[in-house]
Amino acid sequence: QVHLVESGGGLVQAGDSLRLSCGGSGRTFSSYAMAWFRQAPGKERDFVAGINWNGDNTYYPNSEKGRFTISRDNAKNTVYLQMNNLKPEDTAVYYCAASYNSYGSNIRKYDFWGQGTQVTVSS
Repeated sequence: QVHLVESGGGLVQAGDSLRLSCGGSGRTFSSYAMAWFRQAPGKERDFVAGINWNGDNTYYPNSEKGRFTISRDNAKNTVYLQMNNLKPEDTAVYYCAASYNSYGSNIRKYDFWGQGTQVTVSS
């Protein structure tokens, strides 16, 4: 089991950059695939980016390729989401999630979730 805590959210202006962090507890953090999802008010939780256990492989939906980058540092039990050129439509609560065997977009594959961090992008 892993406990996840996100940080780094805040209020920024359109065009700004922001880096989110997700710290995980436990000695087995490096065995999990990780991902970031986001949920805007009144909308479903959407997949943003995924990364495999050692960081060698990442996956993004077509809509986020080029602006968002997921990475991890297993020595620090942390996964990151670098977000560049932010847009008002990126406003959402961002969640990190851990999976035993997937870093894809299927939300049902994820076993543990953080509490989320709010990102607000003003125009």
